[in-house]
Amino acid sequence: MKSSKQNWTSVFQNFSGQETGVLQNGSLGMALMCVTSTAKVKISPFVATLAANPTFVSGIFAWAIAQSMKIFLNFCVERKWDFRLMFASGGMPSSHSALCTALTTSVAICHGVADSLFPVCLGFSLIVMYDAIGVRRHAGMQAEVLNLIVEDLFQGHPISQRKLKELLGHTPSQVLAGALLGIVVALICCQGCSIAI
Repeated sequence: MKSSKQNWTSVFQNFSGQETGVLQNGSLGMALMCVTSTAKVKISPFVATLAANPTFVSGIFAWAIAQSMKIFLNFCVERKWDFRLMFASGGMPSSHSALCTALTTSVAICHGVADSLFPVCLGFSLIVMYDAIGVRRHAGMQAEVLNLIVEDLFQGHPISQRKLKELLGHTPSQVLAGALLGIVVALICCQGCSIAI
């Protein structure tokens, strides 16, 4: 009878096509494998495979940290906790930029900049960051002006109670902060990749 680790290794080989890449690169995935081999609760091989993927992990962590920072920074300014910001767009730092740069940086670390996946990720990141500074930011500015116009023209009317969302895009400093956060998170999450290479 095979041991639990051998069973998990065969599962990882089925999902990834190669044993060494997953087992060397994903310390979080290895931790999940060890826990589930001895625990009563089993974690899905799909979830364990995702957790072993440093690119996926760095992207999710960068997004979660950026969104959590928005809650904390809002508390420092407003002196009240607003947990709705965890799933809101806009604000400091840009979670879109953090996610994209974390993905791009981890692909560069794990696969190298010569891999065809890197320019795809880089292009995706640049488009998202440009959109956050440009189109989405200006849409938020237009929403702010429209809210003022509707409030002024339709005072007392039910339509004046409906407000367009104003915080959509980001300032360049918010995008830069998110990008730097994403790079740092990817560097931390992909240490196993750089050691393996």
